[in-house]
Parts: sequence; structure tokens; C-alpha cells
Amino acid sequence: MMSMEKLGDGGGESEKLSGVNRYACACAIVASMVSIIFGYDTGVMSGAMIFIKEDLKIKDTRVAILAGILNICALVGSLIAGRTSDYIGRRYTIVLAAVIFLLGSVIMGYGPSYAILMTGRCIAGIGVGFALMIAPVYSAEISSATHRGFLTSLPEIGISVGILLGYVSNYFFAKLTLKLGWRMMLGVAAIPSLALAFGILKMPESPRWLVLQGRLAEAKRVLLLVCNSEQEAETRFQDIKIAAGIDENCKEDIVELPRKTRGEGVWKELLLRPSPSVRWILLAAVGIHFFEHATGIEAVILYSPRIFKKAGVISKKRLLLATVGVGLTKLTFIVIATLLLDKVGRRRLLLVSSGGIIIALTGLGFCLTMVENAKEQLLWALISSIMATYTYVAFFSIGIAPVTWVYSSEIFPLKLRAQGVSIGVAVNRLMNAVVAMSFLSIANGMTIGGSFFMFACISLLALGFFYFFLPETKGKSLEEIEMLFTRRNSNTVDTGKEIQPNV
Repeated sequence: MMSMEKLGDGGGESEKLSGVNRYACACAIVASMVSIIFGYDTGVMSGAMIFIKEDLKIKDTRVAILAGILNICALVGSLIAGRTSDYIGRRYTIVLAAVIFLLGSVIMGYGPSYAILMTGRCIAGIGVGFALMIAPVYSAEISSATHRGFLTSLPEIGISVGILLGYVSNYFFAKLTLKLGWRMMLGVAAIPSLALAFGILKMPESPRWLVLQGRLAEAKRVLLLVCNSEQEAETRFQDIKIAAGIDENCKEDIVELPRKTRGEGVWKELLLRPSPSVRWILLAAVGIHFFEHATGIEAVILYSPRIFKKAGVISKKRLLLATVGVGLTKLTFIVIATLLLDKVGRRRLLLVSSGGIIIALTGLGFCLTMVENAKEQLLWALISSIMATYTYVAFFSIGIAPVTWVYSSEIFPLKLRAQGVSIGVAVNRLMNAVVAMSFLSIANGMTIGGSFFMFACISLLALGFFYFFLPETKGKSLEEIEMLFTRRNSNTVDTGKEIQPNV
């Protein structure tokens, strides 16, 4: 176990004096492109479902299953991806994610029947699971402590860009014939998937993964590329070696490490016999991923055309145009959040985000309830519903959306990181699927307005969880964060300023 004195002398000072490393930023951007493909699928499906239902003549139940099955398969993909990335490396796992999604997109674009469309969606879902797990992990492992929030949140920007492109694609491809339009919407994602599979091969491997494999010389070469000075690279290299259980004075190019430091036995340490610190880390990761989707974002992103239709927007063209506004809002505030993460901190953004979400969802539930009970169209309620939806997306995007992926990818110890993150992503995809597949039934059972009141109550629970269980990680190296959870007992939370007791 590394000493706190050693960590205190870490790369902090040298990193604070330098800006974002351009090479590390370029690598994180390329890795984030896999998230654009996933975001596109999410956004495009919101509009494609309207035309799929009409063309294939299927009921709402089948539409809901089609929407949610991707996330069930992504759950499986994310669990497989953790062990895979420990075995073949972070870089080749991204390649594999792109290839799997490419195959799924081609099958969906062909889609002559519901069964084949479902098959393509399941394959794409596995690729999504790989992508969501590996992109933030790779970005976190090549980043410096002072800029990790920015670089690790780039995959979330990628998702937002993809969602916006999906909405725009819906608007333009909707002008084609019924049979061709939705197939073009889904199939066009194969093009960037193919480009990414080749482009990703020019990226370096994660230096932390290389150290876990005992390939020290290669890891040092990568660190020299992603750091702004030799001193910074050397300091990070020493900390990573200590975290991997290697003597910091070791000068060999290749060392043989025990199997347990290379991904073996990780599930036992995470689930069967976790230490108190690992148990807390796992609770934090699972909790933040659970609440990201339990607060209802999938209902808004996937079913925004239905929400706007319920509010009083009738024309298909106007429905799709209104969803473009959702995509623009999400992208705008994700970019703002990315610039704030390393300045304001993860915890403060989470708390502000949760508070705003509670207010926005309460307002949306009230407006939709008024519309449902009115005997004539209420213009004020229609406008307020749209504004409340945009407000909800804005608050979600400035906090919970990016922080979930940044936080969960940086809190796990080195040898537990990939498979620990995969558990969080699996929970994330499970909740995404639950919301996507149950929202229509919930809305029919307790009204669409009532369903958003329910999400507001869940958001209140999320606010409490974030306040009591998530310490601040801003500005700390990945190795320091491990010690943060080790030296704090479960009765304290680091707010970034001082240690405050939970009461």
C-alpha cells in the first residue's frame, strides 16, 4: 500500500503548472467517438419507433421491448467488457466495441422483419455495453489528476453529440418513404463504426494497463506522450508502479507480475470478500449509476415525441423538431459541465443537478396533469411542458450525466477498475432498460404526469445519496483516490473543503 507522504508528493504541483496535454486530449476524443455512435442510436430510435410501429404494424408492448432490449444486451456486454479489457487491453476493447456495433447497425438497417430488427438491436446492445464501459476507463487512465474530469467527461459529450445527430437524422430521413426512412436512420451508424475501428488502432494503450502486464518500458513511453514534462511522467510512473505492487525503484523493462494483479480474482475482491473501502467504492459506483436513470432521463430522451404530443404538439414534423431542441440543450449543458468539472468539483455539480431536476420534474408533472384533465388545449401548459422538459435535460446534463461516468471510472483501485466499472455500467444499463420498457405502462397506469411526479420523488432520494455517500475527488490522482476511500470511514464525507460528519 502506498504511503500518504508519497502521494502527497505526487504529480500535483507539476500538473497544476501545465495545461491539458494535447496528445492525451486527442486520445480521449478518439475514444469518445464510440460514445457518439451509441448516442446516435439512442436519439434516432426515439423517432424511428414512430415509423417502425407504423411499417411493421406492431403494438406498444413490442415497441417498448425493442427500445429496451438494447440495454439488456448492453448489460451483458459491459460485464464481459471488464474482463476482456483486462485481458486484451483497453485499446483493442474499443476496437471490438466498434466492430460489434457495426454488425448490429447493418442488420438493423436491413431489418425486413421485427425478429431480424431485434437481432440487430441485441448485437448492437452488446457493442454499446463494451463502449460505455471502456471509453471513460481509457480516458481516466491516460489523464492527469488536474484535467481528468474534463477528459473523462468527453465520452458523455460524445453521447450528447450522437443523440443530437440522431434527432437531426430523424427529421431529415422522415422525408423518405416509410419503408426506407427508418432503415436509413438505423443503418447509417455503420459508417462511423467502421471508421472508428481503424482510427482507434493509432492510439496508444493505457499506461496503467501496460504496467499491470509488467510492460514497464512501454508504459513509460506512453506516459512521456500524455504528460507535459519528463518530471510529470516520472512521478505518475512511480505512483502507478506502487499501486500495481511493483518496487518504485525497479528499472527493468519487463517484469513478471502475480496473476492476481492482472485481473484474476477480481470478482472475489469486489463481491465476495470486499474490504470496507472497496465496499464503499462499490456502493458509490452502483448508486450513482442507479440514480442516473432512475431519475427518468431515458423516459424524456426516448419518449420526448410522446411527451410533446401529450402536451399538445400534433404534427410529426413539429414533434421531431421539438426533440432536436432536447438534443441541443443536452449537448450545450454537457459542454458547460465538462469545463466546470475540474474547477467546481464532482460533488457540487451533483447536488446542484439533483436540486434542479427535482424542481423541473415536479413542474413537468404538474403541467402534463393539467393538460390531461383539461377539456381544451392549454397553450400555457404546452409551452410550460416543453420548457420544463428542456430545464430537466439542462440540469441533468450539467451534473449527473457527466459526473456518473467520471466518478465511477476514477474511484476504483487500479487492478479492480475495469471490472468494477463494468458492474456500475451493468446497473446503469439495467435501469435504462427498466425505465425504457416500463415507462409506457407506468404512464398508462398512473398518467404521464403522475409518472414524472414519481421520478421527482426518486430524484429527492438521489440528492440524499449524493450528499451522504460521495466524497469529492476533484484534483486527486487515481492513486490518491484509492487512499481517500481507505482513510475515510463511512461516517464522513469529504466535501472538497473539510471533513464533515454525516448526521
